[in-house]
Amino acid sequence: MGITSAMYSGVSGLNTNSQAMSVIGNNLANTNTVGFKGARTLFSDMLSSNVSGSGGVSQVGRGVNVSIVDNIFSQGTFESTSSATDVAIEGEGFFLVKASDDETIYYTRAGSFRFDEDGYLVNPEGYRVQGKQYDTIANDTLIPGDPSDIQVNNEGLSGAQASENITFNTNLDAGAALITAAWDPDDPDTYSYSASVEVYDSLGQGHTVSLYWCHTDVSEWEWYWTAEDANGVAVGQAVGDTAAGTITFDTDGTLLTGGTSTGDLAAIDWDNGSDAQDLDLAFDCTQYDSDSIVISQEQDGWAAGSLTEVAIDDDGNVVASYSNGQTVNIAQLSLAKFKNPNGLSLEGSNLYAATTDSGEPRVGAPGSELGTIYTSSLEQSNVDMGQEFVRMITVQRGFQANSKIISTVDELLSELINLKR
Repeated sequence: MGITSAMYSGVSGLNTNSQAMSVIGNNLANTNTVGFKGARTLFSDMLSSNVSGSGGVSQVGRGVNVSIVDNIFSQGTFESTSSATDVAIEGEGFFLVKASDDETIYYTRAGSFRFDEDGYLVNPEGYRVQGKQYDTIANDTLIPGDPSDIQVNNEGLSGAQASENITFNTNLDAGAALITAAWDPDDPDTYSYSASVEVYDSLGQGHTVSLYWCHTDVSEWEWYWTAEDANGVAVGQAVGDTAAGTITFDTDGTLLTGGTSTGDLAAIDWDNGSDAQDLDLAFDCTQYDSDSIVISQEQDGWAAGSLTEVAIDDDGNVVASYSNGQTVNIAQLSLAKFKNPNGLSLEGSNLYAATTDSGEPRVGAPGSELGTIYTSSLEQSNVDMGQEFVRMITVQRGFQANSKIISTVDELLSELINLKR
């Protein structure tokens, strides 16, 4: 009967518009949820019934139902943060996380990560972030295999490395007076210029090595060195020793000979239980008519260091920094990309689960294909509040219209009932 069909159409309209309002409400409630992806409700008409008339057979609709609640995976805007472990994805990728007591992998766009008390990189709900681990020996090499929990040893130390090479980038004053007296490190009149560098033994203990340059001829300089062991005993050159080396320059101040020295600082015994140490010197010197100065100096050793900070860089690397200035790559975040992200199952807490509709993900390192990482940033919700309020008004009017259908049909049914009286 046509009147009851109208009633069913009105009821279906109330149901579908109620569900649409629920979706809108959820969108607006999550306007400030990190990494949230809004949804929209799509309607479709229900199977029509055939009505025969004098003009032939016609069809009359039977109402409306929800075709699909479609998740919108458009890019959200980024908000800068002060946390070195906050990360955002530009692109279609997802972070991988899993619970500590479950092997199920979940996916999320919310990159608000931190380290827990056991050193695991986790999200606010405690799910462990997944990534590829770096080889502890070949620090630039990722270990093959599936992504796993990312963990940093909070009490770890960066081991010491003994110095092997020293480089001085120095200008020696062409106008310096020539030195004729025997070199004496305690007498500044017996050398033209001096500089010091701290080197490290195999135990990571620092020692000061001092270099002295003596201008002995127009384009010639001799150099000497001194140092003390752990007990303050001199282990370098002493007064009366011949020069450790000679440096010569051409007429335009360019280094000719003596730029490298091998074995002159050999088998140094620091008397503290460390290995005997060889130091190779390299001089990148000029001789210009300006004050003698060390432009830069380098050495390749360091002391042991304690962990000071862990951060995530733009390549998705989890990088540990130590008090000795060294950095170590611990792991690299893994990203996943789905052919049909709309097929993902919403699991709450900003998590998604793969389904047969979404297909299996492609998992790999951050990059243009899976997504670009931005550090100290969080992706905000992609919900457009203005658009949601427009939808809210439209759904409200749709609900009111269907309510009117029901109330009007109710009046018609009352008229039918009254006909029997």
